[in-house]
Amino acid sequence: MQNGSITRSERRRGPDVWEYRWREPGADGKRKHCRMVIGSVAQFRDKDAAVRAISALRRDINMANVRSKGKPLTLLQLADHYCQRELAPNSRWKTHSTKLGYRGYLRKWIIPRWGGHTLAHIRAGEIELWLRSLPLARSTCAKIRNVMSVLFNHGLRHELIDRNPVQWVRQSAKRKRIPTFLEIEEVQMLLGVLDVRERTMVLLDVVTGLRASELFGLKWTDIDFIRNEIRVTRSIVLQVVGPCKTEASQKPVPLDPLLARTLRTWRAHTKYKAETDWVFASPYSQGRKPYWYQSLMRNRIREVARRVWHR
Repeated sequence: MQNGSITRSERRRGPDVWEYRWREPGADGKRKHCRMVIGSVAQFRDKDAAVRAISALRRDINMANVRSKGKPLTLLQLADHYCQRELAPNSRWKTHSTKLGYRGYLRKWIIPRWGGHTLAHIRAGEIELWLRSLPLARSTCAKIRNVMSVLFNHGLRHELIDRNPVQWVRQSAKRKRIPTFLEIEEVQMLLGVLDVRERTMVLLDVVTGLRASELFGLKWTDIDFIRNEIRVTRSIVLQVVGPCKTEASQKPVPLDPLLARTLRTWRAHTKYKAETDWVFASPYSQGRKPYWYQSLMRNRIREVARRVWHR
């Protein structure tokens, strides 16, 4: 594996440019020097910015060198190539939450078990037995299987491999037990003891069915009290704003009269009530970000629910 080098070169006309230089085998088998202009200093102000710009190119060059030498690729190398191409911060193929999830499954489960294995020696039967041995829910094992399949499909797309063994792996995502649902009376009981902030959150979620990331991504400008609808245009995961998960999620949601009154009450209560403010703006960030919904669910809503059910 080679990193190459980046140098700043002068031009007779125009600004200086950044050049990437590396060596690769030629047609006669001898290594030859290659170079490529990345961009001008106006595009990339410093060397670090130029290095980030050619990270994916560097991976491709190294992969090509490995293939030309006939060396077998390992799953770790394939995962590294995939992360650079598909999970980079500037990649728009996947949402921020999806990138975090994929990186988590790769780092915690897939790479520790299969990273050192060459791709040609990974078998469907071995993957299937491994998934069954994991102390995880079936749905989690199914997600791990799907990430592995995506990884091999990436290799096929870039002609790094010629097969995807994961396509033959069986893994059910069916729940082992039925999840617990709240009855209408239980929801009413919970709403009756929550403070105005948590009561608004729970009622908004119950009535609209929004995902937590979409609910906390709402701003007051998205609440149309005249047309009685809520426009869902964004989501927020780990305080990173992004698009909604699906196109269907962006359709306007009807605004129930009871929910409209509750939202008006909350707007009168909070000090962040401008059109561009978050509906659930956090005072800890001076309103620049919404609350962390995981924290509110764990420390407020669930605690109140436990006290109610154990009376």
